[in-house]
Amino acid sequence: MSKQTLAPLFKLEENKREPKVINGFYQKDIISVNQFTKDDLAYIFARADEMAEMAQRWGTCDLLKGYTLACVFYEPSTRTSSSFIAAMERLGGKVIPITEGIQYSSVSKGESLIDNMLTLEQYCDVIVLRHPEIGSSASAAKYAHVPIINAGDGAGEHPTQALLDLYTIQSELGKVDGLKISMIGDLRYGRTVHSLTKLLAQYDVSLRFVSPDTLRLPLDLMNDLIDRGINVRETSRVSDVIENADVLYVTRIQKERFTDLLQYEEVKDFFEITPELMTRAKEKMIVMHPLPRVGEIHYKIDRDPRAAYFRQVQNGMFIRMALLAAVLGQA
Repeated sequence: MSKQTLAPLFKLEENKREPKVINGFYQKDIISVNQFTKDDLAYIFARADEMAEMAQRWGTCDLLKGYTLACVFYEPSTRTSSSFIAAMERLGGKVIPITEGIQYSSVSKGESLIDNMLTLEQYCDVIVLRHPEIGSSASAAKYAHVPIINAGDGAGEHPTQALLDLYTIQSELGKVDGLKISMIGDLRYGRTVHSLTKLLAQYDVSLRFVSPDTLRLPLDLMNDLIDRGINVRETSRVSDVIENADVLYVTRIQKERFTDLLQYEEVKDFFEITPELMTRAKEKMIVMHPLPRVGEIHYKIDRDPRAAYFRQVQNGMFIRMALLAAVLGQA
């Protein structure tokens, strides 16, 4: 039988996947907030503003058509996983979601994190990873050939949350410099607090840390702030900071980080932001929370215009749209 020459299925023209923009983020891993300068932040925030306008006007676009995101979560997540998925789909891309069903993947058979990444990169252009171990995203990035975006590594960092938090502060109050920012709750294990604090250290701010003694900010981070000349204070009472705060950044006491549940029981009801407490706060200030909340903000606060935490959630999608587009060279 003679060998037939078949017509090609695809007509190859110019490379549609070449970067449109070489922006300093193209093909870069996003592992830590330490990667970001103030110029980097300004760039991402400007792109996030554009994403917000696009979403409001048209809902979706084709900016990332032809690209695929693998969303890999070894820990539970609602906002981070769904906002990355929504961000990619709003930009016209596709998603491989390995989130709620991670236990049904080959991880349950003992597959290592590195092998998981090396497998998934065969199907996608970028990987978003959440993992319970500090440094896991950095380890994955050493082996993966596609960009890794850290979506939280244990009690370590959560860089994209910090970006959306800082973006929210700037959007709501019009500036960052000169603000008095109070962080409340689990400051020892709270990766959102750790990452946001590192970003805020680039600005002229005053920081107040409110927590029970067992959940104070890690000493190395506190010493770094002091060395930078940041105005910092610690207290165990919200009443000490409520009147002067421009931002109340509230976090839950994280039960899953405790090895001794008796210690958790001692601090789980440490504080609550109530309508009565808010009568002492400034008229122009905001209450933020990375969510989920488990009783630390009273539901009546939701009706207060100063409650910014659900606007904060929406900002997360815009920031992640901007970051995905930048990493893939399309914004």
